[in-house]
Amino acid sequence: MKRHLLLLSGFFLSYMLAAFGQSGPSAGLPANGAQGTPVSYASVTQLNGLLEQLETSSKNTQADLVKLRIERWKTDGSYKKQALGNVDSIQRNLQGALPEIIAQLRSAPEDLPATFKLYRNLDALYDVLGSVTEGTGAFGSKDDLQSLSNDLSAFEGARKQLAERIQNLSTAKEAEITRLRADLKTAQASLEAATPPKKTVVDDTEPPKKPATKKKPVKKSITPDTTKPAAQAQQTPAQPQAKPQ
Repeated sequence: MKRHLLLLSGFFLSYMLAAFGQSGPSAGLPANGAQGTPVSYASVTQLNGLLEQLETSSKNTQADLVKLRIERWKTDGSYKKQALGNVDSIQRNLQGALPEIIAQLRSAPEDLPATFKLYRNLDALYDVLGSVTEGTGAFGSKDDLQSLSNDLSAFEGARKQLAERIQNLSTAKEAEITRLRADLKTAQASLEAATPPKKTVVDDTEPPKKPATKKKPVKKSITPDTTKPAAQAQQTPAQPQAKPQ
């Protein structure tokens, strides 16, 4: 459970560091790694020692596995088949996957995803090699058991060193994230202080009032009623003409 929590914590810190970006080189720190990330000399030295130890343990383990005579074990065929499958799986990992991860980590010494990848690989190797060692103790020779026990102890020691390195890297990355956040806030505050505030001009002067213009009276045209005299002519009786004397 603690191991899983450590892995999750480290992955979260790695994601946060990528989100906030990488910092510039620090004074006195050599630039190393695929992305030019500054790495201390002590960190590179520690990693190189750990990887060299792993490579030596890998060679010794491969040689010891070849010496095993699992087909001579006094056990049932299904158990022998399972043990042979485990040995084949370990050999393929030590010859293929492990060298590839080691090369990737050498190119980026403080890369957290690559470091976790190596840790998970060692964890799987330790479990499978432990099963083969247990079977050797039950059905194999004492010499084979002693050799595999030494190999298992070497992988266990490398795994513990790697776990401690992961914890130290996680702490350093967390401190770097905190510093980056503080630098970001400082930069934002400086930018806001350097930018002059926008001025809003309000024109509160009233425009002069125009004098009121008097409306000219509209003359109404009177239309004569032409129909009224005609009506009166019809109502007036005609005067009788005087008869001649």
